[in-house]
Amino acid sequence: MSKPAAQVLSNSGRAAQWAQEIAILVGASLFVALCAHLTLPLPFTPVPLTMQNFAVLLVGLMLGSRRGFAALALYLAEGVAGLPVFSPIGPGGFAQLLGPTGGFLLAYPLVAGLAGLIFERGKKTFVRAAAAGFVAEILLFAGGLSWLALLTHSFAQAMRLGLYWFVFAEVIKIMLAAAIVTGRQKLHGIFS
Repeated sequence: MSKPAAQVLSNSGRAAQWAQEIAILVGASLFVALCAHLTLPLPFTPVPLTMQNFAVLLVGLMLGSRRGFAALALYLAEGVAGLPVFSPIGPGGFAQLLGPTGGFLLAYPLVAGLAGLIFERGKKTFVRAAAAGFVAEILLFAGGLSWLALLTHSFAQAMRLGLYWFVFAEVIKIMLAAAIVTGRQKLHGIFS
């Protein structure tokens, strides 16, 4: 094969690989957006109960640290650009980042990246996935509660509004994400 023909094939292979990566990142960000719209408003807190955190964990665990971080950074960029990707409860767009859920939203890329980093380093077991999800959720709530404390001028109030009502649901989300990612690993092993 001539050198220019080999170079064209090499370049088209790279382009296809880049297109596939972009499609994965866009698909992951849209999955998070879909889960953000699965929302249950709670009358005693401005923070809604959503499936968004579950999606962030699942994206991080499935895509790994770099792609998980990139997918959630893209998700935030989509929201800031005005696309309806954030939970419908709230002002939307950039203003959503300044509201009561802003700290949670801004932590999402780091949360996905951390979950992916922990899970990709070592044997991919349910326990490792659940531990990765748990540690990532600590980071998520550290960001979210810190922002709420700034808005309310009270850490105790931030805990009442953004933590206590959500613990049980978050444990379920962690377990569900861990089960899905390790079940996928087992299925992939059987069929490959």
